[in-house]
Amino acid sequence: MKPMKIVLAGQPNVGKSSLINAMSNSRLKVGNFSGVTVEKAEICFEHHCHLIEMIDLPGTYSINGFSNEEQVAKNYLLNEDYDIIINVIDATHLTRNFLLTLELLNLNKKMVIALNMYDEAIKEGLSIDIDQIEAITGIPTIAVSSHTKEGIETLLVVVHEYYDNEKRIIPTINLSDTFEEELFALTKFFENKNFKYEDLSNREMAMKLLFEDEKFYAFIHDKPIFAQIQPLLLLSSEKIYTYYESENILEILNDEFYSIAKGLKIETVTSSKQKNKKTLTKKIDDILIHKIFGIPIFLFFMWLLFQLTFTLGAIPMDYIDMGFSWLSQTVGDEISHPELKSLISNGIISGVGAVVLFLPNIIILYIGITLLETTGYMSRVAFLLDGFFHKFGLHGKSFIPLVTGFGCSVPAYMATRTLKNEKDRLITLFIIGFMSCGAKLPVYVLFAGAFFSQSEAGNVLFIIYLSGAILGLFMAKLLRVIVFKGIDEPFVMEMPKYRLPTIKLVYSIVSSQAYSYLKKAGTFILAATIIIWFASNYPKTDTEDVKTQLENSYLGQFGKTSEPFFAPLGFDWKLSVALETGLAAKEVVVATLGILYNIGDDATETDDRLLNELKKQIPLPTALAFITFVMIYLPCFAASMVFAKESGGYKYLGYLFLFTTFVAWIMSFIVYNLSSLLV
Repeated sequence: MKPMKIVLAGQPNVGKSSLINAMSNSRLKVGNFSGVTVEKAEICFEHHCHLIEMIDLPGTYSINGFSNEEQVAKNYLLNEDYDIIINVIDATHLTRNFLLTLELLNLNKKMVIALNMYDEAIKEGLSIDIDQIEAITGIPTIAVSSHTKEGIETLLVVVHEYYDNEKRIIPTINLSDTFEEELFALTKFFENKNFKYEDLSNREMAMKLLFEDEKFYAFIHDKPIFAQIQPLLLLSSEKIYTYYESENILEILNDEFYSIAKGLKIETVTSSKQKNKKTLTKKIDDILIHKIFGIPIFLFFMWLLFQLTFTLGAIPMDYIDMGFSWLSQTVGDEISHPELKSLISNGIISGVGAVVLFLPNIIILYIGITLLETTGYMSRVAFLLDGFFHKFGLHGKSFIPLVTGFGCSVPAYMATRTLKNEKDRLITLFIIGFMSCGAKLPVYVLFAGAFFSQSEAGNVLFIIYLSGAILGLFMAKLLRVIVFKGIDEPFVMEMPKYRLPTIKLVYSIVSSQAYSYLKKAGTFILAATIIIWFASNYPKTDTEDVKTQLENSYLGQFGKTSEPFFAPLGFDWKLSVALETGLAAKEVVVATLGILYNIGDDATETDDRLLNELKKQIPLPTALAFITFVMIYLPCFAASMVFAKESGGYKYLGYLFLFTTFVAWIMSFIVYNLSSLLV
């Protein structure tokens, strides 16, 4: 039996995926569309003796959008074979959603409108006349809720009936008088000539001509009728251009569709709430996105987050440190073989323990970022900073991937897909690394704890993160002026309602990130610590001096080879090696330092051994330069691979390596020399 192929099309955040799950009671199969990194979600299920294949297209504000998601959605809608479109609409934002609906109607495909989140619309005091929407558009419209499953069965029944009916419903949307006048003349021409194209009506063919549809133009251009209709078409187009004072048909249609969408809402929606009464969302917005106080409030939230990250995180850190010290001592006492003892105690336990030590800081940081995102606050900060970002050659939407970069660079790189303009996207990709990811946090906490008092450390963390972000903005401006020249796109972004996230949601997100961190510590970093231990202990020398053994080891030889490059920054071979191993994962920097500076049997289990060794062996200017280099240089291997995929090739990864290394070296050199003069 041939399946009924249905595509779900809609703007972002209208609940398409949850609607599919509600209709099928199954989990989506997620993959990628062919040839691109954009996710493809599809599912097959049976309903009323019909085999249904559903595909959830990426959310798109317009068929004519430029982002990867929008291009994928456009290509699928225009070129793939399918039976019906289910246009999913957010019932609480009809005007904006109707814009895409009007574009979809011009595809001349069978379509059903699913008015999702209808339960939320009712709670907001909205009364939507479904029959009136159908009367105006001519398209079957069903009120549904993917949350309560209200209307789901009705939607499926209507889709079945429409699929079984061979005749397509012709939309009844009326355009402005200027368009309608010209459409009438062209429609009459096709009617008199009895001209046919696929299953289009005479009016639909006339619209395709006026809307400059390339496929229809290519078809009719080679027909004898084109010579007859061309003068009429030129006259009609000229009248429209004159009326709208523009010859850009897309711009004209956008204005036309916006007027229709606005009119549709006015005709079909009434509200029981007083128009002048401020909603809770508006009252909160008056404070949080205030034109003067908005940015200081955001900076305060970020400062508070980093204060909590260090002060609260320091409490369990002490216990974790004591636990690993005890474990190292206990396990070491049970092993008689000196090499095996060194591997397990000074290599594996010391290296992995140095990474796990910072898990509390990671959890607190992720809780903070998750709360800011899930409440809807981050979208508002993006709106607030749009004008500020434009001064640095960035798009307002760049804020979301940049802030995501404070958590992890991998999802941050993927989040740049929402940027339509390719140059905006590339600039954002190139500066995400300046937003210090969670993997860099252990390095910062380690050095802040070693060189600053506990009362100062939280402020130091805030300054580090803020400095990286500010430097990233200046680098974005530099890239815009020198490399990616051009005008950035205007800012259009959904402003979601404030929502209080559930404990379950926050726990799910944070626990996933914490598990990922621990998994990395127990697998990849474990392997790295073993390799680093081996490289720092072999080949064996005749001397019993630990320092001499280290310097003559494989790791020491490698570090001394690269030391001249880092010497102007005040780095010895140990710090040089730590930076180089950090190319694999930034957590390995701490593991490397833990092995290099903790070798020896003189430390007791109650000592803050690594912090004390760093403070003893590294001058403050060197420490500041080291933090600066870590803040800027190339992200981890996994993030680098995602960058290459998202940017469009490994050549861009090569550019990123050269760009970040150069900037990191220059900035570290400046910090080292300035701080040397001041200290």
